[in-house]
Amino acid sequence: MRIAVMGAGGVGGYFGARLADAGHDVAFIARGRHLLAMKERGLLVTSALGDVRLLRPVVTDDPSTLGWFDVVLFAVKLWDTESAAAAIKPLLAAGGVVIPFQNGVESIERVAAVVGDAQVMGGVAYIAAKIASPGVIAHTGTMARLRFGAVLPEQEPAAAELFDACKLAGIDAEVVADIRKALWMKFVFLVALSGVTAATRQPIGVIRKDPLLRATFEAAMRETWAVGRARGVALSDDFVESQMTFGDGLPVEMKASMLHDLDAGNRLEAPWLSGAVARMATEAGLSAPVNATLYAAVKPYCMGRAA
Repeated sequence: MRIAVMGAGGVGGYFGARLADAGHDVAFIARGRHLLAMKERGLLVTSALGDVRLLRPVVTDDPSTLGWFDVVLFAVKLWDTESAAAAIKPLLAAGGVVIPFQNGVESIERVAAVVGDAQVMGGVAYIAAKIASPGVIAHTGTMARLRFGAVLPEQEPAAAELFDACKLAGIDAEVVADIRKALWMKFVFLVALSGVTAATRQPIGVIRKDPLLRATFEAAMRETWAVGRARGVALSDDFVESQMTFGDGLPVEMKASMLHDLDAGNRLEAPWLSGAVARMATEAGLSAPVNATLYAAVKPYCMGRAA
């Protein structure tokens, strides 16, 4: 299967390396020092599930040089969505599909506005991974899961083919019938994790042990859950409770990628996470004071340290 990875950071770098290591025809689109390191030294993934080293990965900063692909795994940061979607259009020329594996719940519509509805599926990645240094992806813990699915019936064969590719690569993958619900199921937890870890500069272990921080974490999820329900997403009545239990089982050192970006002085995805919940709550006639406050706490850093 021909697979392109748009954005070779924690998500794209990890899953792309697993797929390439299994023998699939994988090309990475990267930039900057990470691109140069991958060209010179290859790509290394360090993981408790087993390290992967690609000595000579196919990597470029110009997607137009790569030809066509069956699937594009789209894993750029949310602020780059529209420009990156425009850049991958040549990769889809033979009828391939793109699957956004991004944070937030609005990527399907944003990417489709650029490349067309027929070529955009939906996807959710569950993993804690980051660029530890140029050319090196560090995976924290053992959670590394993909969920994806068709938005239109004609996309179902592509979903099945990618599932088979993931199975061959030993990737925990699932094709889901209601991908929008799956997106919201991750979003509810991620909004709280990103908002509270970034605002406190602390990992989840500290947050879940402190009663006040734990209550804040749960309240952020409840606000997001309420917005999802108001938008017609079939989230169960006990969903927040189940996510609190899930959070209790995560490694104590886990931090959201937004905290890693904050620590590095990079731009933040907060406008599309806690900020989006506050915006969507207002649109639905609801209130989301916890998420509005978490967004306000990091807003001065949203454009990065240079701002």
